[in-house]
Amino acid sequence: MRQDDEGPVAADALDRVTWALRRTESAVQALKEQRLRPLGMAAAHYSLLMRVHADPGLTGAELARRLNVTPQAVASLVARLEDRGQLERRPHPRHRHVQELHLTDAGQDALRVADAVVAEIEQQITDKLGPEDAARLTALLGQAADAVRET
Repeated sequence: MRQDDEGPVAADALDRVTWALRRTESAVQALKEQRLRPLGMAAAHYSLLMRVHADPGLTGAELARRLNVTPQAVASLVARLEDRGQLERRPHPRHRHVQELHLTDAGQDALRVADAVVAEIEQQITDKLGPEDAARLTALLGQAADAVRET
């Protein structure tokens, strides 16, 4: 990589893979927020419901780690979704001070509707890239994630 004599970073710094990932994630998140808002849901709610669906019984701390957010953020989201009747806490079978998180029927219904919206966004991307390039991009992003985890 070439260092730019005029500044602290290389001239092509904004053309890096990491910036492309950031721009893409930002665009996708903004579209999710826009399209989920009419459902009374934020993208963070969708992510939390999806993660609990995929791993029922997670604790708040485990959920925070998997979503890469603070435990306080998870606690706030959990409380909000619990108030909506979409999430419930159940006692852990072995640890009396630990509570597991589970979707309620209302949570499953909300997730189903929200996931249809997110699937439309996925389809928009696939339509633009074509199915083969979309599958290739998915594989490449998986490889990139693995490369970062290896360090």
